[in-house]
Amino acid sequence: MSLLTIDGVWKNFRDHSVLRGIDLEVRPHEVVSLIGASGSGKSTLLRCVNLLETVDDGVILLDGQDITDPRVDVDDVRKRLGIVFQAFNLFPHMTVLDNITLAPRRVHGVTRARAEERAHDLLTRFGLAAKARAYPDQLSGGQQQRVAIIRALATEPMLMLLDEVTSALDPALVVEVLEIIRELKQSGMTMILTTHEMGFCRDISDTVCFLDGGVVLEQGPPEKIFNDPEHTRTRDFLRAVLEAGRF
Repeated sequence: MSLLTIDGVWKNFRDHSVLRGIDLEVRPHEVVSLIGASGSGKSTLLRCVNLLETVDDGVILLDGQDITDPRVDVDDVRKRLGIVFQAFNLFPHMTVLDNITLAPRRVHGVTRARAEERAHDLLTRFGLAAKARAYPDQLSGGQQQRVAIIRALATEPMLMLLDEVTSALDPALVVEVLEIIRELKQSGMTMILTTHEMGFCRDISDTVCFLDGGVVLEQGPPEKIFNDPEHTRTRDFLRAVLEAGRF
């Protein structure tokens, strides 16, 4: 059974259709990577899943619930999702510990003691135990993005959405963030991620979806998409990525 089902989803901005009938299923513990050129609709799709954008047509089911129903409790849906963007979006006036524990305490009603225990466990798990009392501007970019991922994990989501989480980082810092995602896969976390890191995508994904012009032009296991793509557009995209040194 699918944890997430996207069925015929359209999203328009004025007279431009950014998503044009997207169909996608994500099973529990699966990692699905969305690849494609900028403007192909990858980030918009993630924003629709998290209800940051309202779909114009189609249905999104999360654990069997139609979350595109206008009567749905948006806050309740978001409690079950974790999302991390390109920008770290940490609160600069709050310590790492306070950034991580804010949502569990304010949104989920977790006690401060339990929220801090969970935060310390996650910081230790991902090599940041010594940074609990630090402020974001005292951290490297890679450390800030790792904290942003930990903050999303602190609410114990059933699905993680990761939107180009390495694109704002220097190349030397990318690897430490990718290692967190790799560890999450090993722990069984269900994830949808957008990425231009094709080597990592090929290594970590169960399913790769190539988006082009707002449609899923091609999807399948990474070995099929990267080694034997069916569509010319997919081959051209992968060739351009290879020439840019992103493999």
